[in-house]
Amino acid sequence: MKTLKEIEVKGKRVLIRVDFNVPMNEAGEITDDLRIRTVLPTLRYLLEQQAKIIICTHMGRPKGQRVDKYSLAPVAAYLARLLDRPVPLAADCIGPEVAAAVAQLKDGEILMLENLRFHPQEEKNDPQFSAQLAAVADVYLNDAFAVSHRAHASVAGVTEYVQEKAAGFLLQKEIEYFHRCIDIPQRPLVAIVGGAKVSGKLEALRNMLERVDKMIIGGAMANTFLKSQGYSVGGSKVEDDLLETAAALLKQAKAKNIKVYLPVDVIAADRFAPDAVSKQVTIQDIPDNWMALDIGPASVICFCEVLADARTIVWNGPMGAFEMAAFARGTMALAHAVAASHALSVTGGGDSNAAIALSGESENISYMSTGGGAFLELMEGKVLPGIKALG
Repeated sequence: MKTLKEIEVKGKRVLIRVDFNVPMNEAGEITDDLRIRTVLPTLRYLLEQQAKIIICTHMGRPKGQRVDKYSLAPVAAYLARLLDRPVPLAADCIGPEVAAAVAQLKDGEILMLENLRFHPQEEKNDPQFSAQLAAVADVYLNDAFAVSHRAHASVAGVTEYVQEKAAGFLLQKEIEYFHRCIDIPQRPLVAIVGGAKVSGKLEALRNMLERVDKMIIGGAMANTFLKSQGYSVGGSKVEDDLLETAAALLKQAKAKNIKVYLPVDVIAADRFAPDAVSKQVTIQDIPDNWMALDIGPASVICFCEVLADARTIVWNGPMGAFEMAAFARGTMALAHAVAASHALSVTGGGDSNAAIALSGESENISYMSTGGGAFLELMEGKVLPGIKALG
């Protein structure tokens, strides 16, 4: 996989795939610009090198139709302010109008293409659509780690029709950090895995158990593991069809001498609501029909002790329903512990990163990945289509 500095871009037409699928409010204002700001180093380098820059991205799920609320006009305007230069928006992402707009580009100028997903062929990785995207470019750059697990036309198919292809600085950074954490970690390597479902992270758990020294499991998915060990978890969310699988994973870990830490107490509530009645209980004492919505203080102490001597930490998924203040303490405590550790720490997934941002510890985490699904697939040991296509 070539990287940006390995290729000559001066005066060339550079098609760069980014992920500017940013959240916006009803007024069309961007509420979180992280995905835009993380690509600025690549864009500024291309500007310094006097490349002709053609930005392509998707927004939302318009299902192959032109939907006004998913237009990239607000994104183009926002990027123009950040870069302090014009960023015109093309009327489409392929076709004669796009070719004409690109032909007018001077060295060091930028054009943003309209939403890729206005065309159903994008998600179908249609060869003709891929060729049309590539027709306006001399060089293709992938700087969209968050969609690199998707074999879409702008991520994979387009690479078959360009002269040169490479990874942008963001994609390069994502891969390098993950490589340092998983392939050549300083040990002990501790994985923190949380979130709602075991089913969504089953392959990641299996793969990580081949690599880690210790694993902390929290969030609603911990209920399935606890129930598999004979605990009654009241009305907590459980995947009953995966009880045997959960038990087998714990048995696998024990056979490999990998320590897996589950909650020993929880904050249980009578319903899933911010104003629910809640109390701290041990995992043996969860009341019938009550649900575990956060790890308890004893679990926090235990998990923080596990992290104290970690040299590498990989975190995916919160410890509870942190979006509700009453059930955020466990996740916040772990965020502070990870930030205070002397470990190389990498987090991935929207919920994990949102929780860390809420804790105020973003600046103290080694690297916060921009990818959720892509990060998880790397944890599963998979080769991402977007990265394979650059090879």
